[in-house]
Amino acid sequence: MSLFCNKQDGNLRILHIIASVAKETGGPVEGLTQSVQYRLTQGQHIEVVTLDDVNASFLNEFPCKVHGVGPTPKKYGYTPKLAQWIVENAHRFDAAVIHGLWNHGAVGGWQGCVKSGLPYVLFTHGMMDPWFKKTYPLKHWFKQLFWLVQGRALRDASEVLFTSEEEKRLAHGVFWGYRYNPRVVAYAAADVPAENVEDKTAFLKCVPNLNGQPYFLYLSRIHEKKGCDLLLEGFAKAVKRNELQLVMAGPCHNDFIDRLKDLAKKLGISNRVHWAGMLKGAAKSGAFRGAEAFVLTSHQENFGIAVAEALAYGKPVLISDQINIWREIEKGGAGIIDSDTIEGATSVIAKWEDMSIEHRRQMSLSARKVYVENFTVKAAAEDLTDVLKKAIKSGVGIV
Repeated sequence: MSLFCNKQDGNLRILHIIASVAKETGGPVEGLTQSVQYRLTQGQHIEVVTLDDVNASFLNEFPCKVHGVGPTPKKYGYTPKLAQWIVENAHRFDAAVIHGLWNHGAVGGWQGCVKSGLPYVLFTHGMMDPWFKKTYPLKHWFKQLFWLVQGRALRDASEVLFTSEEEKRLAHGVFWGYRYNPRVVAYAAADVPAENVEDKTAFLKCVPNLNGQPYFLYLSRIHEKKGCDLLLEGFAKAVKRNELQLVMAGPCHNDFIDRLKDLAKKLGISNRVHWAGMLKGAAKSGAFRGAEAFVLTSHQENFGIAVAEALAYGKPVLISDQINIWREIEKGGAGIIDSDTIEGATSVIAKWEDMSIEHRRQMSLSARKVYVENFTVKAAAEDLTDVLKKAIKSGVGIV
């Protein structure tokens, strides 16, 4: 039995273990950032350990203390220093949260927690979705072999956390060999910051040719999984207004963005597509505030934190049904949903174009309502706190 089973929220000492806290790595970092910021206000003591280079400047941008144990090899990130750090520091924490799979942050985190007897829970962050099995079958077989190790991290967790019922359902049976305790927890995006006159200016510096015209906003990684090609095809086919533009905002780590630019040129829309790069702070806020709607025709999203962010700004979302929170959005009338195909992308945009101004306004109000009812940081942080208290009380991980 854990010694800390009677801990109150303000006395909890929590360690988060994640491969990287670099913002360009995607949604899990943003979700973690918002959760930490809220739970710090509730008096929790929180620290993070990562595979990042100990001298990385972005470690100091995170809202709590971050310990980098790198540099490590880029592909998998193996280093014995992670488990060693956890063993040496476990006495300072009541429980841990491991984020993600298929990297040494998850495996080394598991090794350190088990060796030190530190109870932990594990977020899969969509990394057990069958889309990967279907799209990359050879990689899936390598992952199934690696599951002999990775699966133990799920088996030994107090609970394995999913951010929607759909994510949990899809993950069932994708890998075989170990049982685990699944649980769906609330997940969140940050609420809208106070409006700043600099927001619009900061955004427009990133898209100098927008010239005050209306636009759809795509804000995510520029990656094959995100269905960016489908979006360009759908935009070219469905948009009726000559003035409507498409802003593509996000980082890209290979030549995929060049192929997309070639596609936009082939489709005859290159002058209407604006490549903004990764947006942060005021520029990101300005992009959301000015957008007519948010678009993401992704092939797979366990949650889609940018979708929830758009809802917070009261922006209708035009998305695929492979984003696992689509049911909440459809039920609340906060967007338009179709398949992750060219036809689906064309359909959601065409339906928006045919919609009356009043209907769009009502959908905007519904978007904000769906955010408040489902995706606030407060609800997600409180849910995670309850999960951690249960892990501490059960003593899972104690040896």
